Amino acid sequence: MNVLWFLLVGVIAGWLAGVLVKGGGFGLIGDLVVGIIGALIGGLLFSGLGGAVGGGVLGSIVVATLGAVILLVVLRVIRRA
Repeated sequence: MNVLWFLLVGVIAGWLAGVLVKGGGFGLIGDLVVGIIGALIGGLLFSGLGGAVGGGVLGSIVVATLGAVILLVVLRVIRRA
């Protein structure tokens, strides 16, 4: 069941990041990948900076979305270069 929640959070975070960055979106699988990588980035950044967001699914979505937004911004900069 944990894997299902992880995938659901990844899809939601990837979709939200695509909306926030005004991207065209990557489809379900692409959003899932962006959300999962974003969750890893967000988790590393928050733990490294000593920050904490409330636990639970909502906190996970917030952290994963912030990480996914960072990932999308970096990917756009790389594409333009």
